[in-house]
Amino acid sequence: MTAFKTLSEKPWIWSFLGMIAIWAATAIYTGGKGSADVITAALSFATFTAIVGVGQMFVIATGPGNVDLSIPSTIALSGAVAMKVMDGSNAMLPVGAAASLGCGLAVGVLNYLLIRVLRIPPIIATLSSSFLILSTAIAYGRGLKIKPPPLLAEFTTAQVWGLPVLALFFAVFAFGMSVVLNRTIYGRSVLAIGQNMRAARLAGIKVERTRFLTYALSAVLAATCGFLLAGFSGGASLNMGQEYLLGSIAVVVIGGTSVAGGKANLPGILGASMFMFLLVTMLNTFGASAGVRLVMTGLIIVAVITIAGGEDAQS
Repeated sequence: MTAFKTLSEKPWIWSFLGMIAIWAATAIYTGGKGSADVITAALSFATFTAIVGVGQMFVIATGPGNVDLSIPSTIALSGAVAMKVMDGSNAMLPVGAAASLGCGLAVGVLNYLLIRVLRIPPIIATLSSSFLILSTAIAYGRGLKIKPPPLLAEFTTAQVWGLPVLALFFAVFAFGMSVVLNRTIYGRSVLAIGQNMRAARLAGIKVERTRFLTYALSAVLAATCGFLLAGFSGGASLNMGQEYLLGSIAVVVIGGTSVAGGKANLPGILGASMFMFLLVTMLNTFGASAGVRLVMTGLIIVAVITIAGGEDAQS
């Protein structure tokens, strides 16, 4: 009983409970047909959302007003650049990966310069940069129809013991990022800045360096998502990152990270990502339209933010 109470107090547990509830409702409605396939698909698609969600989580954890809205355009640009550089060749995989990550790093630097040098609020700075990045992606990738290298396509779609390799990859990655968040100076600095930036600065924390690393990390993870997503989807497209604008923020909030900053819950990212995918799957199964799906997603996010805000106010 004590163990259950302790577990129920973990903010991230609710995303997994919600995921299970929605999957069960869908399975009951369909009579159990395809339930295992739905979970497998959820693990695959949720991995992409979870990757960008981790980067967004670090940004949001640095305090109110911090959010990265350039993620969709970064995904589109990095995917287009990687596909063009590799041109379907396995031998060019390392070069394509490096080019993709380089795009992400460049975006992170741009975002930070807009925030730090021009003193533009983060939400406006990253929104502005997203237009520049997307314009570059359009100019660079218009009409681009290049298939990914076979090795990349195989990696992003492979399964081991019925589990997607991508999900296993994310499990290892999430463990590493959990260590970074909770056991390193950088991770603790992120949380300290989110709790009180002025106090963190007075305590000797290098605030601006930490913020730069955080926006760079978010952009690099978005680029990683673009690289893998292009391999999974059979090529890059200019709108392939569109759904990750709302998705990257939603999984952070639903996963238990405080929108007020200073608190982050990495385990909830995967649960929330699967919850979001299964929610759409359930609504599709029930015959709901795209508009209803968006409304439902928005209502859930508002509800979670309201609950989280109430908890923060009481604590």
